[in-house]
Amino acid sequence: MRQTLRVGIAGYGLAGRYFHAPLLKGCGYEVVGVLTNSPERAQHAVEDFPNVKIVSTIEDLLGIGLDLLVVASANIVHAGQALAGINAGIPVVVDKPMGLSFAQTEMIVEVSEKEGVPVTVFFNRRWDSDALTVKRVLKEGLLGKVFRVDSRFERFRPSLTAASWREKYSPEEGGGLLLDLQPHLISTALDWFGPAELVFSSVRSIRGGADDDSLLVLKHESGVDSYLSASAIVGAPGPRLRISGSEGSLIIEELDPQEALLRAGQYPEGGSWKMPTTQRAFLHRGAEVLELRCENGNYARFYDIVKGALVGENPWPVSTDDALAVASIIDEARARSVR
Repeated sequence: MRQTLRVGIAGYGLAGRYFHAPLLKGCGYEVVGVLTNSPERAQHAVEDFPNVKIVSTIEDLLGIGLDLLVVASANIVHAGQALAGINAGIPVVVDKPMGLSFAQTEMIVEVSEKEGVPVTVFFNRRWDSDALTVKRVLKEGLLGKVFRVDSRFERFRPSLTAASWREKYSPEEGGGLLLDLQPHLISTALDWFGPAELVFSSVRSIRGGADDDSLLVLKHESGVDSYLSASAIVGAPGPRLRISGSEGSLIIEELDPQEALLRAGQYPEGGSWKMPTTQRAFLHRGAEVLELRCENGNYARFYDIVKGALVGENPWPVSTDDALAVASIIDEARARSVR
């Protein structure tokens, strides 16, 4: 039987408290330390884990005897905290994006390889209900020869949120949807259809803060084109996914329910959800519409796979090659954006 793994979480805001902490808890890790300088977030951590140690520096967090460091802080400090963990000999999970740029991501990977200390990035959307359903539908060949994907995270928030660093910080400070939501869209597209090159990019700010509207078009070596839209100011959001092939189109309208469950204080006890975590999927063939069975989403699989990787039973859930590929496309999208 594996020993209980001791984990420290750097950052206890949205990512730390509502994604990583409950997933770690559900998968049987022991959260022993939290890095935060916010009294409110420190109180949240103690409420969630009464025996947790609250620290104010990354050095203090790394000094309490960790088997795993989870970097869930603001994007601007991801690279520094990840490197600190690696240099201390502690395997690291970094919330997306791993680095603010390809150069930062490459530096983290190179140090990881040099020191022989593993690092991975939290592309949890690969374990959405829709992502898992897409992989099954592709395997079953229900769409024929797939040629186009429309994948979206669109919402309507016409006013900036004053307290949100994601909405006001510059790209150099880690703000904007290109670093926030596009990594999920890019990583899932690459997971489904393989390597791709960027052929079009529009990245812009509509509300006057950080970039809040982006459209990327990827051309995969497999022949599929991916249209990836992340926007905060679309009054009529399109379906979450439309995947078109020679034999029909797969439509998934709504979002995976796991984020809402996590925000409501639920967690996947024992590494799996005790309630359905599916979406609704439909196969369209002109006037013919058939509802398909959806897979249950399960973000906890990420940390189950991490647990196995830590003891050498399996590879890490997201390879550093995938992290580098996503970072490269993001850099190129910003540089080539049509103004």
